[in-house]
Amino acid sequence: MFESIEVAPADPILGLGEAFQRDPNPNKINLSVGVYKDERGQTPVLECVKQAEQRLIEQEKTKSYLAISGLAAYDSFVQQLLFGADSPLIAAGRCGTLQSPGGTGALRVAADFLGQRVSGATVWCSSPTWANHPKIFEAAGLRVANYDYLAENGRDFNFDGMLAKLRQVPAGDVVLLHACCHNPSGVDPSLEQWQQIADCLVERKLLPLIDFAYQGFGKGLEDDASGLRTIASVVPEFFVASSFSKNFGLYRERVGALTVVAADSSAADAVMSQLKVCVRTNYSNPPAHGGAVVETILGDPALSETWRNELTVMRERIHEMRQLFVQRMREYAPQRDFSFLLQQAGMFSFSGLTPEQVDRLRDEHAIYIVRSGRINVAGITPQNVEPLCRAIASVL
Repeated sequence: MFESIEVAPADPILGLGEAFQRDPNPNKINLSVGVYKDERGQTPVLECVKQAEQRLIEQEKTKSYLAISGLAAYDSFVQQLLFGADSPLIAAGRCGTLQSPGGTGALRVAADFLGQRVSGATVWCSSPTWANHPKIFEAAGLRVANYDYLAENGRDFNFDGMLAKLRQVPAGDVVLLHACCHNPSGVDPSLEQWQQIADCLVERKLLPLIDFAYQGFGKGLEDDASGLRTIASVVPEFFVASSFSKNFGLYRERVGALTVVAADSSAADAVMSQLKVCVRTNYSNPPAHGGAVVETILGDPALSETWRNELTVMRERIHEMRQLFVQRMREYAPQRDFSFLLQQAGMFSFSGLTPEQVDRLRDEHAIYIVRSGRINVAGITPQNVEPLCRAIASVL
């Protein structure tokens, strides 16, 4: 039965990581996959995570299944991080949260729900967006379309184009938004622009699905939630797919959540009941360990403070690497201005490199970058920035 099956093409991002692993060049540099690296080029286990895991080892008494929605305290902490501990949405019972296998799992549960319960809707994604976004929605049987996001120069936010497109989207459709640290561009709306986006969503009767994978990696935990909270202040119902892979460094533990906000508690309960059906027929219930780690940290004031400090270190290191990269490129390629990277936020930036230049970097210098020109700024270190900038200058 399997003799006629064709080999699927490699994932455009994870496939690069696999190619990087096979490359024998001792000086190879990987700026493709979105994982945080410290100054030594390692993806560290946070100290707060180590302490929480030690507690779990000592105190855990069972490996029984979790509920379909996961750990109740975890779900509560997720809502507080998204909307604030004193949020009226939480107090009114308008929120419901499911613990999920990463942010990707949350997106897929939302996609399954939309495919089953909002039949005929199209999901509108920014152009560009994370390469896996359209695939997730299409796999759930949904149509996908695009709205403008970047200007023709590939660097600046095309806010007017985005708003003009959203004003043409049919009522009842779904709009995917990046809450902060837009992937892949690093370009985010201002708070005033978020307000206009929120007003447009209400006017057009559109359903937002907000991908929140990088809270704390832009300007800080509270600042990064400002766009989401602006939408929450005026839009009566929406979804949020959030992740703790980046800000807790829990990549392989697959720790995420899907949160629904409805007009009232009854509607929220009804949607949650249907989301649980989607979960039950997919992965049944979420894995426990990563969620228990997050729950332990956020439930302990000392560990929570340690986490916030470690998150600040990660965020500031990324910003420092942006500055160092721009500074070095001024020396190696003074004819090309890379200062726009300083206006972008989070792990990713569009470098402006062409696919052909990216191919040369891989073939001639063992530097791995997604062909769109997206670079993982967190993969730059004080040790590799010099050879990286020299190589880029050589292919410009």
